[in-house]
Amino acid sequence: MHISTTEAAGPSHPVVSPDQWMIRRKALLECEKELTRLRDQIARERRALPWRRIDRHYVFDTPEGPRSLGQLFEGRSQLLVQHFMFVPGWEQGCPSCSFMADHVDGMSVHLAQRDVRFVAVSRATLPEIERFRQRMGWQFQWVSSHGTDFNRDFGVTFTPQEVASGHVDYNYGQWPWVGEEWPGISVFCQDGAGNIFHTYSTYGRGVEVMMGTYAMLDLLPWGRGERDVPHKMEWVRHHDRYEPMQAGKPAAAAGACCHSHRAAP
Repeated sequence: MHISTTEAAGPSHPVVSPDQWMIRRKALLECEKELTRLRDQIARERRALPWRRIDRHYVFDTPEGPRSLGQLFEGRSQLLVQHFMFVPGWEQGCPSCSFMADHVDGMSVHLAQRDVRFVAVSRATLPEIERFRQRMGWQFQWVSSHGTDFNRDFGVTFTPQEVASGHVDYNYGQWPWVGEEWPGISVFCQDGAGNIFHTYSTYGRGVEVMMGTYAMLDLLPWGRGERDVPHKMEWVRHHDRYEPMQAGKPAAAAGACCHSHRAAP
């Protein structure tokens, strides 16, 4: 069950003098610095990964008409793609992917200053995407890969036969949970001659890089406040579907409405 503020506060948690608190805080700071150095090292190794040329020609449906993968860069050299779980026939996009997307509009202008274009890609048709995007109030570019192999080629869409087998090849290995669609983030680079390269993709809990809310919650006394269940993001709603919040009482849990809520191992 969720722990409320009133339940968590009290003598069960250590309370110490300012001097003792500072000793513990400085000890934690050393761990935090180590993590920062490790994160910087991993970022360098990520940038050093070899690239692979994209030889397939992908065409996406956009509000401006058909656009190739190269055209999605819009003159920039780097393209950041969110593989957004939204398939034809769904009434709305995945709540967890929507949680990710809620963080995008504020950072898009800053990404542009570093020669980066952000685009969300889904298999839903463009009218379905536009209807949901307008409901959510998002401004970022969101295109449809409907009728293409783009999602499958980048490891986020699976056939009925694969789903029926009970295992899919997701996140660079056998994934124990079924589902036709899973989330991901992919990165592409385009050179001056128009050649496009796939430089990186991340899946599973790797997509938390887009969830700035989690980074903030991790600073707080009650943390993420999630139940110890496979569907840890069961609390997440579309931002226009949350119930009014009461002080000291986290949002009530509910059954996950799509399999993207499963926690990654």
